Amino acid sequence: MTARMLTLAALLAVFEAISATGTHRGPSMPGSPQNISRNDPTLQKLVFAAAAAFNNQSNDAFLFKPADVIRAQKQIVKGVRFIVDFKISRTVCRKRDHSSDLSACDFQPAGRLQLTLECHLEVWTVPWTHQNSTQKFLCR
Repeated sequence: MTARMLTLAALLAVFEAISATGTHRGPSMPGSPQNISRNDPTLQKLVFAAAAAFNNQSNDAFLFKPADVIRAQKQIVKGVRFIVDFKISRTVCRKRDHSSDLSACDFQPAGRLQLTLECHLEVWTVPWTHQNSTQKFLCR
């Protein structure tokens, strides 16, 4: 065997070993979800929009706002799919006194009105067509 054929055979063996074990070291595979920073501006907008949607559908007298992002990923698939696990907490701002700036509302102090929910959000966006689709949004 020539050196070139031996190298090709070695690369194929390594590829088969990685595929068989399911382990992948190094950069992730194209199209797979990638972790993103909790400070990503697009992520922050999505989480605040999700909190606003929750507030619109909730019968609670108080507004909720994002408290913490637990996990955030994005996946490039004919657009961008965001997968986010986050927490929203009840604020001291009442819905009837709703101000346009949710970030100015403080969280409820410790006590019987304090409430935090964990949410899971999956949003698919196609920026070049200005389309957004919420695939999953669940809070409990």
